[in-house]
Amino acid sequence: MAVHEGHPAVAGVVTAVVGFSSSFVVVLAGLAAVGATSAQAASGLVALCVAQALGMLWLGLRHRSPLSLAWSTPGAALLVSTGAVEGGWPAAVGAFVVTALLIGLTGLVPWLGDLVGRIPASLARAMLAGVLLPLCLAPVTGLAASPALVGPVVLTWVVGLLLFPRWAVPASLVVALVVVLVEARSDVDVDRLLPTLAWTTPSWTLPALVSIALPLYVVTMASQNVPGVAVMASHGYAVPWRETMTVTGLGTLLAAPLGGHAVNLAAITAAMAAGPMAGADRARRWIASTSAAVTYLVLAALASALTAVVVAAPGDVVQAAAGLALVGTLASSLAGALAEEDGREAAAVCFLVAASGVTVLGVGSAFWALVAGLALRPLLAARR
Repeated sequence: MAVHEGHPAVAGVVTAVVGFSSSFVVVLAGLAAVGATSAQAASGLVALCVAQALGMLWLGLRHRSPLSLAWSTPGAALLVSTGAVEGGWPAAVGAFVVTALLIGLTGLVPWLGDLVGRIPASLARAMLAGVLLPLCLAPVTGLAASPALVGPVVLTWVVGLLLFPRWAVPASLVVALVVVLVEARSDVDVDRLLPTLAWTTPSWTLPALVSIALPLYVVTMASQNVPGVAVMASHGYAVPWRETMTVTGLGTLLAAPLGGHAVNLAAITAAMAAGPMAGADRARRWIASTSAAVTYLVLAALASALTAVVVAAPGDVVQAAAGLALVGTLASSLAGALAEEDGREAAAVCFLVAASGVTVLGVGSAFWALVAGLALRPLLAARR
């Protein structure tokens, strides 16, 4: 599909709307899975929107570059698969704080970034694919269990893929919200429609750090920050790596006690702000970053209302919409994990362990998936 040149301010609005609408239900599901109440999850969504907006304003205006930030959608999916950890929600928040410190240190300590870079890309993608698989099955199981509710959502997504691919996921989410409002409008908590912030004092437990902090950091770096740099480079823009990691690490640190899990470079939506959609004049595309930031501040005001609607959702409607939002990421992760013949078995094992959802010694499957893949890969290489 051809991409037509447009106005940078409009491109920024589209970047924010697509980024938010295509995955906010995944973020809410992830925060709820690790113990957040609906108020705490809404607070996390508000905090992430504000942190992203402030980070983009700083980077965009300072460097006159169309840098766009996002929350870690793969990281939110990881939280769904991890579930409750020892110490509950405060321990999960503590893990978010540690993730923030690791992201910030990546910009300041080169060897930490090199260490992450040594994890084979196939294993990182296999782990992500395994984390996403149970979520992406939700539309299938939901359609079988509640065809009248989930059917319109799936149908909208399919039609969208054929006619307007970029908006297929947002359109399906809009339909899901309409279904929720029609079916459960009396259950929507009208007292929670205004944006609120809920502070949680962090605590730290070893299972939470191993199950959440380390996998969240790896997934965020491998699936968001590194691809984000590549997308920007493909459009001729250099990312100020050290400063960007510092800004996103600080944004995550400030958002964490309010429920935000991770802020990072945008990957998929980055092309909207940095490409021809933001106008022919490359020197003015930084305006897209600024307008996206302003749009995220507006969306932050709507976050609590959207959370109240999602909480009232009947059946499997929201889970199905979240699964559809992640199908594209699952497909690209599987393709990357199994592309190279060398190490394919190790990637497959990593994928299966992550998808199993097992918990061993209080530690979730994402960590054990990496351990299994990293242990098996050199053994298979030695055999060859």
